[in-house]
Amino acid sequence: MTKGQKDNLFLLVKSLNKSEKRQFKLYVGRLDVNADSKFLNLFNLLDKAKSYNETAILKSGIVKKQQLANVKAHLYKQILISLKLNPSHQNIRSQIREQLDFASILYHKGLYKQSLKILDKAKDVAIINEEKNLAFEIVELEKIIEAQYITRSINTRADELTIQAKELSSLNVIASKLSNLSLQLYSIILKTGYVKSEEESKQVTAYFKARLPKYKIKNFGFREKLWLYNAYLWYSFLLQDFKNCFKYASKWVDLFHEHPTMIKLNPVSYLKGNNYLLESVFFIRNKPKFLDILSNLKLKVEDKSFPKDENVQALTFLYYNLHDINKHFIDGSFKDGLELIPKIEKELTQYKNKIDDHHKMIFYYKFASLHFGAGNNKECIIYLDKIISNRSLSMREDLLCFSRVLNLVAHYEAGLDYHLDTLLRSTYKFLIKMNELHEVQKEMIKFIKGLQDIYPHELKNAFKELHATLKQYEDHPFERRAFLYLDIISWLESKINNTPVDTVIQTKYLKNYGS
Repeated sequence: MTKGQKDNLFLLVKSLNKSEKRQFKLYVGRLDVNADSKFLNLFNLLDKAKSYNETAILKSGIVKKQQLANVKAHLYKQILISLKLNPSHQNIRSQIREQLDFASILYHKGLYKQSLKILDKAKDVAIINEEKNLAFEIVELEKIIEAQYITRSINTRADELTIQAKELSSLNVIASKLSNLSLQLYSIILKTGYVKSEEESKQVTAYFKARLPKYKIKNFGFREKLWLYNAYLWYSFLLQDFKNCFKYASKWVDLFHEHPTMIKLNPVSYLKGNNYLLESVFFIRNKPKFLDILSNLKLKVEDKSFPKDENVQALTFLYYNLHDINKHFIDGSFKDGLELIPKIEKELTQYKNKIDDHHKMIFYYKFASLHFGAGNNKECIIYLDKIISNRSLSMREDLLCFSRVLNLVAHYEAGLDYHLDTLLRSTYKFLIKMNELHEVQKEMIKFIKGLQDIYPHELKNAFKELHATLKQYEDHPFERRAFLYLDIISWLESKINNTPVDTVIQTKYLKNYGS
């Protein structure tokens, strides 16, 4: 095994709760021969260890170096088998798969009628629960058995299975095409962010239309509709069409409410749908609706009937906290939002193996933005540095770029002028490299570079000139994306009126949305 795989074993052991550890020991202890086995002794050692240390394992004498890879592989497999047997990890898919395995065993033993009986029941369960890939697999096995052992009129049965296989295959193909399209659009936004030009917009639209399969929605079940809404949602996000984002995220969530049993079967998709619904409402800046959706989501998730495995818990942590922060950006209540940072940072450590670098950097950018909005510029710079210095981050080029732009502004606000020349040069080079030097960024860099030659009494006019220049881009279909990451307009208005930036945003919010 490679070093990475060894670490994976250690992470798997550490992910087990007390009940799972107890079941594992009962499972391997069912055979006396395992009582003092190498893999069980290794499990006990890893369970007690605080970190993975191969040298310590070899020094313990549990296993020789040349045996270690095989013992670790065996332990990994035994843990997974034990977990598979745990009722908490059994769901509809695993139950259908188990019945399919039973039917296959009966078929190979020549008990065809018993096998077909199990398959018929499993197929009904699969179709009811939108597990159409499994349903198709079951039909294919039914066809094999029927071709060998005729249980009823072959003509009727042959037609029935052929039609069923064709219908399931057709829906599976469409679902696959839609899920592929959705995944590709998601990867684009992760890599580059929102479209930056008319040319990119046309490319994304052409890409979307070319890969969107022809369909009749009346023929769609839950699964096909879910992937359809997913694809349209990511297409709308890429184009910064937040009204359509709201439309398709609403359809996504409503689909679950129309089929409530699917929430328990697909809790991750339900959480994701609500997350995107909250994001779209956040960009529309409707705080009452935002708070209402967030409150309803929390009530649903905290209900006893809602599944609560480790994956769901990690996503719940992620979405709750991102949107608890976002609500403070809507109305400029940055100082209130600062109270969330210590709590989230502590929990980020607890979820370090379940939250990817991409989402950690989003948290850091939001922490930085909260501090910037509250006037804590040096604290803002600390969090931005965590993003800028992360050499392994290859996603969200737009996040990396705007972190540098905000870093420039924060250094200026903090009075750290001695760093400004170096930062200006590095930021300019980075934006050129990433093809991110658009009009708003150009004007910001030009302005900050020129600040060093402006007398104090000329500052206000300089801010006014930049404000007038940038204001024209506020509703521009592509340039406005800059304002999604940094409310430069409000910052300039705060400088012009000598008012804290959070006060400016709060005043705007009350004027536009307040009672």
